[in-house]
Amino acid sequence: MRVLANDFGRLWLDCGQDYTDAVSKVGSSGWYILGSQVTAFEASLAAYCGSAHAVGCANGMDALEIALRLIGVGPGDKVLTTPLSAFATGLAVLRVGAEPVYCDVDEHGALDPAAAKTALDEVPGIRAMIPVHLFGHMANVAALSALAKDYDIPIIEDAAQAIGAKRDGVGVGAEGRTACYSFYPTKNLGVIGDGGALVLGDGASAEAARSLRNYGQTEKYVHDLVGLNSRLDELHAATLEHVFLPKLNGWLNKRRAIASTYLDGITNPHVTRLTGPDPAGSGWHLFPVLVAKDRRDDFLAHMQAHDVQMGLHYPILIPHQKAMTERGTPVVVGSLQTAERFANEEVSLPINPYLTDAEVDHVITSVNAWTG
Repeated sequence: MRVLANDFGRLWLDCGQDYTDAVSKVGSSGWYILGSQVTAFEASLAAYCGSAHAVGCANGMDALEIALRLIGVGPGDKVLTTPLSAFATGLAVLRVGAEPVYCDVDEHGALDPAAAKTALDEVPGIRAMIPVHLFGHMANVAALSALAKDYDIPIIEDAAQAIGAKRDGVGVGAEGRTACYSFYPTKNLGVIGDGGALVLGDGASAEAARSLRNYGQTEKYVHDLVGLNSRLDELHAATLEHVFLPKLNGWLNKRRAIASTYLDGITNPHVTRLTGPDPAGSGWHLFPVLVAKDRRDDFLAHMQAHDVQMGLHYPILIPHQKAMTERGTPVVVGSLQTAERFANEEVSLPINPYLTDAEVDHVITSVNAWTG
């Protein structure tokens, strides 16, 4: 039995005809960039996320960059964020000319509020905070928001992995906060290509974001801002609106059911399960487990021998990447001990909405058969 981390073949079998119909609709319309499909999807996404506005763009990193530019972050500024994430999180900060400041994560892999407070106390010039909702688990936004209020800085939520996630009943981007999404194919809401969006509560900021994604135009041939070419195209918007977004809640429910089965069924004492802060509310983009650093390769080989496709996520922390260190010494506050543990020990089990019960059972049996 071959168990895939992501099964795009089954996705196509499920959605292929609807996808083709949506593409045909766009093709016959004769309008391919920033048309009615983008407008419709933005409205649907905002409603789904409980936000006033949504702005589609080319990818999740551009969404972060646009969000930073909306609040005026630029050269000479600093942005507090996590060392444990996709490189795009830190790269977006560099793209606006600012400097990332890194502190440790909590036991769930998200920005630790205590470490964040220390960084805010010790490093002058921090203009914003970017927590990442890693693995589909929401960060402790309540505590981080309280900090942000005390230090008078905005929060931009990197929610690339966490659309539809909640923590203690509160969702991503609540209370008008800005949240940024990626529609990369492996994401819980993905497209066949690249795409992204930001949701936000302020209408003026939404209009500015729409300008920034489109060369900084405020009207045709009028450029009041120095913008990007970062438009969500009509094809992706149409397939998100008519094919994938309507299936999202069902997919999330399946991910949560698989996660619950894993949490109940995996009993291997050499494999540490990570529940996240709110298992029932998590988006479960990934199902991470931890194994001892010196045994991780053996565990991966064992699972490969059982035909289970595994993943490693973020084995090199962002501030340790060559692209960061060659610029100078990254700004790191305190120990990154917990983040280092994730980098050294994390392994991801398959969790996608097209797994069968037999495949889930096979994963559990294979994990429990490893002798550690």
